[in-house]
Amino acid sequence: MTTGAPVPTIGVVVLTMNDRPTEFPQAMASVLAQEGVDLDVVVVGNGCEPELVPPGVRTVALPENVGIPEGRNVGAANVKGDLLLFFDNDAILPEPDVIAHLAARLRQDPGLAYVQPRIADPDTGVTVRRWVPRLRADATRPGVVTVMAEGIVLMRREAFERVGEWPGRFFLFHEGIDLAWRCWDHGYTGFYMPGVVVHHPATNPARHSVFYRMNARNRVWVARRNLPRVLIPVNLATWALVTLWRFRDKDARRDSVAGFLEGLRTDCGPRSPMGWRTVIRLTRAGRPPIF
Repeated sequence: MTTGAPVPTIGVVVLTMNDRPTEFPQAMASVLAQEGVDLDVVVVGNGCEPELVPPGVRTVALPENVGIPEGRNVGAANVKGDLLLFFDNDAILPEPDVIAHLAARLRQDPGLAYVQPRIADPDTGVTVRRWVPRLRADATRPGVVTVMAEGIVLMRREAFERVGEWPGRFFLFHEGIDLAWRCWDHGYTGFYMPGVVVHHPATNPARHSVFYRMNARNRVWVARRNLPRVLIPVNLATWALVTLWRFRDKDARRDSVAGFLEGLRTDCGPRSPMGWRTVIRLTRAGRPPIF
């Protein structure tokens, strides 16, 4: 960072359900070891009173599990800082300057709403496809991106509040697409920094019993909330065809269809369709919003 520049102030939001007694303390230790930044850290207990919390870290206990995006919204409302770091409780910052490097990139470009590090499995070093926020999955190529990997992302608070925070009703999956598209529609961009590496175990999201249903439902909600009406059927048809081809398991297909129909029938929250200028910007950035 530039000599003499003010130290970035970062509000760090970590969620817990007290189900990671080994990973959570390691994650917190790596956050508190960060240098060159002024941190305000809060741990949100999603349906629990947080345990194993280091001294000096504040907590918020929610009486029920409100889901990941709404839990993050609660955390953001309870921390100070010009920037917000949303951090999974089984991730590790392997170097003490990770947050400082991400914050420096945001400082350099006021048009950025968020920056994304490269996420890699700590044992294999592999960055799995879903962690690369672009269509062509080159995990080593930096540049502008139109979506985000939700679990580890640094955001400008001004942008986060201006575009309307995380979509709380999503509960789990695809909240990052929704938030990123709204950032773009407000004139911001996102940036991927593969030179900054964060460790996260490469667990399979399908381990969650609700994965296929919520995965499909929330993709429908993303389209209904954010796209011009003429693009909604194009987006959903493309996604449905890809999903049915990708999921060969009968149960996975059944749950995906059920979630797809649920997404069409249920309340997706406030609709704020992006302008056609945003559609063009996203297309020029390499990801037209039709899939």
